[in-house]
Order: sequence, then C-alpha cells, then structure tokens
Amino acid sequence: MARRIIQTDQAPAPVGPYNQAIVATGEMVFASGQVALDPASGTLVGEGDVAAQTKQCLDNLTAVLTAAGATMADVVKTSVFLKDMNDFGTMNGVYATYFDEATAPARACVEVARLPKDVLVEIECIAVV
Repeated sequence: MARRIIQTDQAPAPVGPYNQAIVATGEMVFASGQVALDPASGTLVGEGDVAAQTKQCLDNLTAVLTAAGATMADVVKTSVFLKDMNDFGTMNGVYATYFDEATAPARACVEVARLPKDVLVEIECIAVV
C-alpha cells in the first residue's frame, strides 16, 4: 500500500490522533462498525465504561482487519459514534494508544441518539492494503 499524509495550514490542524486526510492506493477494506461485544461470549464488555468499550471496539476492529490481511497501520479513515460527546476525551485517550498521532488516519466523531445494544461507542474504519 502507498500512503501519504495530507496536511495544510489552509484548514484547521488536527487536535488529536488523526490527520486531515490520507491519500492511499491499494485494495480497500471497509470494516463494519464494531461495538464492545466480547467475540467469544457475545456479551457486552465494560457496561457504563467508555474506556473499556472503546478498547474492545478497537480490539474487535484489529481482529477484523487481521482477517482481511491488514493492520491498524493500514487504516486510512475511522468514524467514531459516541452516545455522549462528554466521553470524547476518554475515548480519544484510548484511541490514541492504537494510532500514532503522526501517521493516524483521518477521523470523524459524532454524537448519536442511540447505538446497538445501548453501548456508549461504536467505531468503523476503512483500510487500504
């Protein structure tokens, strides 16, 4: 995969572990949104704990990407859906442990009214391999 980070001072600078844009070539992997379900038991992980749920979402995405022949380093775009935007800082802290700020993917983060299983966070991604 060829990957190039786009940064311009003509748009606001990133304020977290993401970049303004990524140019990538290769096969694309569109990973469905992952919530904090344990893959072995199907039970919710970290009820009421956005940090634990974020970690499980990202671990689940890592597993999906691995099955597709990709890694988190191949991710070019994420979308984060939060039940409460007040949880952004906590989610972002966990998220930053999965992506190096200098090479992190582009990202969108929005607050939503409700998520499957009433979880606090859901994360989807696009990777290029």
